[in-house]
Amino acid sequence: MGFFKFIAFSRLCVALLLLAELVSSVGGIGVNWGTQATHPLPPATVVRMLQDNGIQKVKFFDANSSILSALSKSGLQVMVGIPNDMLSSLASNVEAAEDWVAKNLSSHISANGVDIRYVAVGNEPFLSTYNGSYLNTTLPALQNVQAAVVKAGLSTQVKVTIPLNADVLGSSTNLPSDGDFRPDIRSLMLEIVKFLSDNGAPFTINFYPFISLYKDPNFPIDFAFFDNSSSTLNDKGTVYTNVFDASHDMLVWALQKNGFGNMSIIVGEVGWPTDGDKNANAKNAQRFNQGFMTRYSAGKGTPMRPGQLDAYLFSLIDEDGKSIQPGNFERHWGLFYYDGQPKYELHLGSTNSNGLVAARDVKYLPKKWCVMSQSASLQDSQVAPSVGYACAHADCTSLGYGTSCGNLDAQGNISYAFNSYYQQNNQLDSACQFPNLSVISGSDPSVGDCKFIIMIQTQSLSLVGNAGSRIRGIVPAVLVSSLLYMILWMS
Repeated sequence: MGFFKFIAFSRLCVALLLLAELVSSVGGIGVNWGTQATHPLPPATVVRMLQDNGIQKVKFFDANSSILSALSKSGLQVMVGIPNDMLSSLASNVEAAEDWVAKNLSSHISANGVDIRYVAVGNEPFLSTYNGSYLNTTLPALQNVQAAVVKAGLSTQVKVTIPLNADVLGSSTNLPSDGDFRPDIRSLMLEIVKFLSDNGAPFTINFYPFISLYKDPNFPIDFAFFDNSSSTLNDKGTVYTNVFDASHDMLVWALQKNGFGNMSIIVGEVGWPTDGDKNANAKNAQRFNQGFMTRYSAGKGTPMRPGQLDAYLFSLIDEDGKSIQPGNFERHWGLFYYDGQPKYELHLGSTNSNGLVAARDVKYLPKKWCVMSQSASLQDSQVAPSVGYACAHADCTSLGYGTSCGNLDAQGNISYAFNSYYQQNNQLDSACQFPNLSVISGSDPSVGDCKFIIMIQTQSLSLVGNAGSRIRGIVPAVLVSSLLYMILWMS
């Protein structure tokens, strides 16, 4: 072989190796596995469900030992998380970071064969709603965790990143090409980006077209989806047909104009909820997620970054224990319901060409429901505090305007609230003793798309509310919200 041919061949080999490494690192589609559920499915059941659906990567918001153990030799690539409330201790103490790495990385990688690829330091720590709470601790925590990963000899396998919300970006014209990091955090963001780049780590960012629609009633709804043809954005000749591409490329422009144009990007969260808001329903979620997956499976990136994306859908399973401060939809992001049943038809790729595969061997509590007694009166003075208590200690986010149970009458709304509390408290008789108002029924009160759930059995039957004693009087100082008024008096 001649010298020049040898050089050309060597370069081809290097290129192929780099391509193989890229494909290996990106792999297939990932999902976020949140754990804020009152009755979680067993970890082994969820791992099998991930495998049945051809999902290859999973992202967490913490590092749960029992869940990580269930991932042993599963073939799934893992991103473990560090909650925001741990950032301060990790930022101030490198030994704490070393202890965390030893407990949550080293032990599971070496002893359990868990394929951990990333550590997510915090979760969207620079959200404007946090009022700067984590500005001084996020980068030091990132640096200490990185140092601990290096000391543990894991730096070639495990990369350390920070999942950030898209609100770290801004554009004076709303055009992607004018995008840069938010002025108030720009210098900090550039420090973080340089540190990530120096350590070969990706920039991780979360995109939520649904939130754009939720926050702005004038947002063109079709621009939130991938099959849109009615609303476009022309950025100096580059035409964007959806907000995801535009938001993604705003990040690309921000990185490029600050000297990091080749930095790899992970989409840490992208998805659409199915309940809790007028635009949160299965039809829209299927439209958005299938549109995303069709593009993903075809290897179609964005105008500024053509090619395969690295992404994690949000989320795997509904979480009825999540905070609803951002909105009632927060508990309904899952591709699957709380019990691992698919919500709608979704094709993730060739491995699940028949659609989503349900969790196997799920065990339920008996077919019993807590409902409002036929003999009870809507004018009973205990109705309002009883419903208020039930909703405060269970989940009423499927009630309200535009939701799956938004068409129930007043008695149906009250029954839904009672049943939610009853099921979350494992069908204890004492959890269906709202004074002279409730009865236990063997008839399913579900109506159309409004499902009155039967809770699943769990290994731990810990109570969510204070159902251990008879419900008497029900907290007389309960605040009756506008939603509660709707529940009680809607006809």
